[in-house]
Amino acid sequence: MKSIIQLFEDSVKKHENNPLLWEKKNNKYTPSTYQEIYNQVLTFASGLISLGIKKGDRIALLSEGRNQWVIAELAILYTGAINVPLSVKLEAPDLQFRINHSDARFIIVSGNQAGKIQLVKEQLPKLEKIIYIDSQQMLGENEINIDFLEKQGDELLNNNKQLVLDIKDSITGNDIANISYTSGTTADPKGIILTHRNYTANVEQALSLMNIPTWYKTLLILPLDHSFAHTAGIYSFIMSGASMGFVKTGNSAMETLKNIPINIKEFKPNILLSVPALAKNFKKNIYHGIHSKNKTLYWLFTKAISMSYKYNKEGYNKGCGLKFWVPPMLKLYDKILFSKIREVFGGELKFFIGGGALLDTELQQFFYAIGTPMFQGYGLSEATPIISSNSLKKHKLGSSGYLVSPMELKIVDNQNKELPNMQKGEIIIKGENVMAGYWKNEEATKETIKDGWLYTGDMGYMDNDGFLYVLGRFKSLLIGSDGEKYSPESIEEAIIEHSKYIDQVMLHNNQNPYTVGLIVPNFPRLLRKVDSLNQKITTDEGLETAVKIILNEINRFKKGGKFDKMFPERWLPATFTILEEPFSESNKLINSTMKMVRGKIEEKYSDRINYLYSAEGKNNIIENNKKYLSSYLKL
Repeated sequence: MKSIIQLFEDSVKKHENNPLLWEKKNNKYTPSTYQEIYNQVLTFASGLISLGIKKGDRIALLSEGRNQWVIAELAILYTGAINVPLSVKLEAPDLQFRINHSDARFIIVSGNQAGKIQLVKEQLPKLEKIIYIDSQQMLGENEINIDFLEKQGDELLNNNKQLVLDIKDSITGNDIANISYTSGTTADPKGIILTHRNYTANVEQALSLMNIPTWYKTLLILPLDHSFAHTAGIYSFIMSGASMGFVKTGNSAMETLKNIPINIKEFKPNILLSVPALAKNFKKNIYHGIHSKNKTLYWLFTKAISMSYKYNKEGYNKGCGLKFWVPPMLKLYDKILFSKIREVFGGELKFFIGGGALLDTELQQFFYAIGTPMFQGYGLSEATPIISSNSLKKHKLGSSGYLVSPMELKIVDNQNKELPNMQKGEIIIKGENVMAGYWKNEEATKETIKDGWLYTGDMGYMDNDGFLYVLGRFKSLLIGSDGEKYSPESIEEAIIEHSKYIDQVMLHNNQNPYTVGLIVPNFPRLLRKVDSLNQKITTDEGLETAVKIILNEINRFKKGGKFDKMFPERWLPATFTILEEPFSESNKLINSTMKMVRGKIEEKYSDRINYLYSAEGKNNIIENNKKYLSSYLKL
């Protein structure tokens, strides 16, 4: 049973002089080789052992993506301890729960995150040591800087290196590598126990879908605590002898975010891992950049994109039935337009892999058209996380790809009976990538893993070509009064995609007579539109106009509207309420992977939802929402 340590050391032997990690220093990306990182890992691990860390101990890790994150995790694993990776997006109380629940003895923390731990350290009774990656001038009791740890490590290696080697050689694939916490969307977050073999098996499975040459680089723009970046980024690239770089950490989260496009362009990655929120931002910036140059170029670009969509279709059927002159025209468009756009990503990007949530098909078509395909993958943390993905070798846009190998997958009904291709049911899987269980939660483990099968809670089907289609979470489904079910995600995505006046929308129908919507408008655009109509938002007339603009955006998807054939009308909102604040991480209505936390949204706005199902709530759309809009504007 192969451990992460074996995976890493095999690559060090094969690729010792290859770059492994890249970090921006003195305004330039500088590489560290496999051998150099191995030496640093051994020193770090020795320091932890010298401080008393034993096999099975938990060590929390809270830092932005950087060389020291990967070195710290490997060092933890070398001691036989368990890493508890924590999201930098978490606030102090959420960190407190995870550190206490995992019984972490130590925490390794970056300078930017140190303040959060300082706020709650008195409420962390089992935490024995805080280790700072970025040296702190003032150290409290039981706090040390990394240079002290490394000094301790060097001493142990000089005096008793064999002890360190014996400990790391005792680690097997069955040993626990991580306790990775869920976002806690409905209750307290659950700690997902992932073993060394869970990771190495999923890396082997992932590489059955695609090839990563040793010269490939990826810039890890996703949080490293999430298993998607962990497996698809760190360990798949290590096993392939390839390398990874990190976004330069800013003094704030916003500054780091602004560094992403700059760093992508200068690092020139070959593969990028993305989530829908980032992908949409890339697309929006491309359109905005072209539109701001001149109208003729924008017209040409939209014409080229439209032709590419028609030619590429779903990828696997590219070019079928089109005129002979289309490919030469697309080659011309690529030369004069798309190749220039690809420079935004450094000019060497082969493809994106999208995960974390479902990617809108049109979004996939856009990136496919410009020559940097964004391939939808599917997985969940309990599966370490990769279950399926599209790839350069084999893809069908709109699907979640074909299955990793080896792994078993079935689609089952609510009686646990396996369903044939093209029939919708729950996705369940079996393989070495299935988690060991939930930390201190046997009941949840038994509900999720039955006879070795992981019950994902996701609805989907297999088509006749072996592609998996994921339709959404069962807990998120719209359920009509007759029991019919429908996933709201594609509708919500389409409304946001096609409306510049709606920023967020959540649909609700739990065996009700009709569907309702909770809508967060783009208030600045809405106000500018009302102004452009020579009306004042401070007047009753202006408020009514603003609400009608939102109503008209929804009606475009209904009978007679521009997009009326896109979705069944029963799942479109018959009425809606305007919300005064957006769903965000700070109000816990968005989780760390930018997904809406539906249960918490429904709980927060339960009175509004119930009101929408009353006769007054359904019929007085204009008057009700004028009131909510007034409240936002504090009129």
